[in-house]
Amino acid sequence: MNSAILANFAYIVAAVLFIYGLKELGSPATARRGNIISSVGMLIAIVVTLAAQGIIDFRWIAIGMLIGGIIGVLAARLVAMTAMPEMVALFNGFGGLASLLVGWAALYGSSVSEFTIVTIVLSVLIGGVTFTGSMIAWAKLNERITGKPIMFPGQSIVNALLMAAILVCAVLFAYEPANVNFLYAIIVMSFIFGVMFVIPIGGGDMPVVISLLNSYSGLAACAAGFAIDNLLLIVAGALVGAAGIILTGIMCKAMNRSLGNVLFSGFGSATASGGGETGEVKPISAEDAYYILEAASSVLVVPGYGMAVAQAQHVLKELQGLLEKNDCEVVYGVHPVAGRMPGHMNVLLAEADVSYDALLEMDEVNQKMETYDVAIVVGANDVVNPSAREDESSAIYGMPIINVDYAQTVFVLKRSMAAGFAGLQNPLFFKPNTRMLFGDAKESIGAVVREFSG
Repeated sequence: MNSAILANFAYIVAAVLFIYGLKELGSPATARRGNIISSVGMLIAIVVTLAAQGIIDFRWIAIGMLIGGIIGVLAARLVAMTAMPEMVALFNGFGGLASLLVGWAALYGSSVSEFTIVTIVLSVLIGGVTFTGSMIAWAKLNERITGKPIMFPGQSIVNALLMAAILVCAVLFAYEPANVNFLYAIIVMSFIFGVMFVIPIGGGDMPVVISLLNSYSGLAACAAGFAIDNLLLIVAGALVGAAGIILTGIMCKAMNRSLGNVLFSGFGSATASGGGETGEVKPISAEDAYYILEAASSVLVVPGYGMAVAQAQHVLKELQGLLEKNDCEVVYGVHPVAGRMPGHMNVLLAEADVSYDALLEMDEVNQKMETYDVAIVVGANDVVNPSAREDESSAIYGMPIINVDYAQTVFVLKRSMAAGFAGLQNPLFFKPNTRMLFGDAKESIGAVVREFSG
């Protein structure tokens, strides 16, 4: 059996590991195993590719893997859970940049056909857009720049002219590959277009953007695989690209909005909440909350980004244990776009060892919402906003929400009456069955826990 056959066999094994690992990522219970399986597949792919190319001196590769491994371990250990969306955005961006560099390097291969030129242009273009787009997404999430849409007159015209210029340079480069100035122009314009692509998108839509940019990074890798004629890179890129597109579709459906509306509507540039604050807010103390919870037989917890900021997932798990000892059923209702990236709440709750069986989807909890004695909203705003159901003038009208206002009693844990990430006021706060428990969520829940313990 020659080396080429061995390499292809190893590629098949790696591809199978990628596919199986991706399948395992579909459930919180098996996601960790899926990550390990996919990592093993990538290690096999790297080693086999280097061996197939006849590269004997592995020193630089080993140094690169060591540095990357150290950065990965430090990122996993030191980055706060609230910063996970930003870290994912960075990963997407550097994945796009890597594909851009691979496609660029393919230009200097032994044989460059017309098809290779096309794939080089695609990998450079998609990779460049992914890189700068992800950097802007990171800056919005990290509040280095405003999370509101940044729009200006004639923005669509500028984008159209930019795309036309990229297309012209791509055609000229295909006719004259020796003139790399056209490729340099494509690289620069792809960076600019990535910025223009993300700045008009509001912070409330960042989960969809993160998912879409993840898909772009996969498509860029797929194009780079065609450019260097590497079958495994094509397969891996296609898997990531397809998974990202599917997830993006799920997220858009969860918001009852089209992808075009997310990308081009400038959502959040003007708040349309259907009026200001109405009604009377009813604050509640931890002691009063304890008395209500102590008598409850069923409790629903709806987590949001505020839970991540307060790092309240562990004390929530402690409260869950006390309630269950008191013969109370506790479940968690997780909205698909809660938090600032896909699966953000699931990751946080898994970190606190919350049972996967206790995590219920939006439709499941909505069907029996009226049976819950208490619904505890921890830092969520837009995903429980009744305006989406009641107010046709609201920017989120028609978006599926978790109907916590149908529960017998609602506790809302917030630091203040400030609007959520999308900038919308929430009439839930003024409902007659809603009680506001103001303060840091971790401290507020801790106070309730101490009431139980006392």
